[in-house]
Amino acid sequence: MTDLDLEKLARRQSPAAGASSRAAALAAAMQAFDDAEKNATATKGSAEGGRRSSIFNRIWSPIMNRRLLAGSALATLLVVPVAGLVTYELVRNGTIALQVEQTGDAKTRTDAQKPGAETAQVQAENKKQETRTVEQADDAAALLNRERAAQATATQGTSQSAADNRAAEPAPLTESLDGETAVVPQSLSVDRTLTRRVAQPAVTQDTGIMPMPQEDRERFASADPNPVKSVATDPVSTFLADVDTASYSYMRSALLGGSLPEPDSVRVEELINYFPYDWKGPETVEKPFNATVTVMPTPWNKGTELLHIGIKGFETVAAEQPSANLVFLIDVSGSMDEADKLPLLKSAFRLLVGKLKDTDTVSIVTYAGNAGVVLEPTAAKERQKILDAIDTLQPGGSTAGAEGIEMAYKLAQKAFKKDGVNRVMLATDGDFNVGPASDEDLKRIIEERRKSGIFLSVLGFGRGNYNDGMMQTLAQNGNGTAAYIDTLAEAQKTLVEEAGSSLFPIAKDVKFQIEFNPDRIAEYRLIGYETRILNREDFNNDKVDAGDIGSGHRVTAIYEVTPKGSPAVLNDPLRYGKGETADAASRGVGEIAFLKMRWKKPDSDTSELVTMPVTDSNVVPDLDAASADVRFSVAVAAFGQKLKGVSALQDYAYGSILGLAEAAKGNDPFGYRAEFVKLVRLAEGLAGGK
Repeated sequence: MTDLDLEKLARRQSPAAGASSRAAALAAAMQAFDDAEKNATATKGSAEGGRRSSIFNRIWSPIMNRRLLAGSALATLLVVPVAGLVTYELVRNGTIALQVEQTGDAKTRTDAQKPGAETAQVQAENKKQETRTVEQADDAAALLNRERAAQATATQGTSQSAADNRAAEPAPLTESLDGETAVVPQSLSVDRTLTRRVAQPAVTQDTGIMPMPQEDRERFASADPNPVKSVATDPVSTFLADVDTASYSYMRSALLGGSLPEPDSVRVEELINYFPYDWKGPETVEKPFNATVTVMPTPWNKGTELLHIGIKGFETVAAEQPSANLVFLIDVSGSMDEADKLPLLKSAFRLLVGKLKDTDTVSIVTYAGNAGVVLEPTAAKERQKILDAIDTLQPGGSTAGAEGIEMAYKLAQKAFKKDGVNRVMLATDGDFNVGPASDEDLKRIIEERRKSGIFLSVLGFGRGNYNDGMMQTLAQNGNGTAAYIDTLAEAQKTLVEEAGSSLFPIAKDVKFQIEFNPDRIAEYRLIGYETRILNREDFNNDKVDAGDIGSGHRVTAIYEVTPKGSPAVLNDPLRYGKGETADAASRGVGEIAFLKMRWKKPDSDTSELVTMPVTDSNVVPDLDAASADVRFSVAVAAFGQKLKGVSALQDYAYGSILGLAEAAKGNDPFGYRAEFVKLVRLAEGLAGGK
């Protein structure tokens, strides 16, 4: 008989009982009673005198009735820690995954089996379960990170250089305790700089968690490209010297990171001046500059010409360089806790210490939440003491940069060398967030301190919150220079190979002014130097601060000029008059322009002047007739304008820049120009070949 048959029988009504049926049933019942009476003396159950079930109930019931609450609590205290420990060990060894995502088919079948309100309830329960799983994953990841970070900290000091190398290379797959390779869930991955055991998993599991986007806090000094000016109305162009190279290093870092640099971060003159050119220098320090001028056709505009000015400063002999009093002002705030910041900074300063003379002096000031002296003025011959002080630096805290600057200048004044070079070297990512932090506040502080004869160098590190605008403010107003250190090789170039230029100034407040002959030139445009433009009257005003040039420094300036009568002239001629002009006789025969240079000696407040005319003797018939250095600098200028988005270079392809640079590499002992060619290729690819 089936269940269906039983259900049918259960639904049927019972027939009414008849009289004969009642009588038969009553007789059967009476007979059964009589049989039971006859069997009452028979032995029943167990020989022990009681039923086993009754004995169990008498023992168990009091325990359950009286101690249920205490027993449950004791079980909880024992089971929960054990279960937690087992779960943690399974997760730590990669034995189980924290979350398994249901496949689409299985999920569809489940939903089909639970229609209506029941399906909604199941979905709500699933969502709660997913939330609990994610929370468990986060807790387990936090425990794992703390454990492995502690292990890494214990072994961190064994090999600093090896740690730096590991941060830049892929790490192997994690190994489980029994030696078998295990895949680490993405939610449990930790920083590669902490341990080599953790790597990107070969197979990742989708936890449904979107990573938080990194906030981009980088800031640059914004300036539009210089416009085309008419010689009839603006015949004079004035600007200050710029020997900084920070923009080139930042551009390289961006391209190698897989993106084009921000247009505002590109300062074309810093790209040009990054390279060493073989411009002819002056004979004596009494005339600290010499200018090499070349006029040639413009490769990207057939109707214009390039007026190229290459200036080199007097190069002092290393043995004759004065002693240096250096104060390392080092940012050790929490924002410096990245591989390309404080660790790279420490390696860079170690290189510099190895370059110093025994008579030099080094002090170290650090700043985070507040400033402090790590090393009092110490003779460079005590190198190990200085290196030990550098090695102790650790990141942490906010950034009280202004307080650090004040303390560094006081320490520099304490060890001031009257006949030597006194310089504060600020190394930071520029993230000042405690105390005076605006550009104007910092400018005021630096302007007050530069009067003491102490120069300033600014070294930038890292990406993400790099404050280039603030660094430019400090360098330009502190009689200093700015560089961006993105690799140890760049630190070698800036602090070792070019130490003479970086540390020993030969002139300060260097200004340039060029006047164009309206009979020869109709229009001009200065390429780069947008943040270095001065008013015409500032050239003769010794109270106006300007740029500084070190021993052997090279400064290159390029104008795109439009000859009078060229079809490329953009401005209509004036209807009334020609403006202020000198007599034709005083202009000189064959003059195209007139160049003036003004500077002060490092220990003087009075400027000196040197001038030279630009004549037809400086003109070459075509670009190939110019020297390799001139042509290469023109290629760099084109590249910088292309990155910055200058409209004049819109139709000049990266391929043309590449060909110009490759043909003009010339002597390249350090490989800087070969590297530039590679960067042009990278930019071409990232820009889609445009």
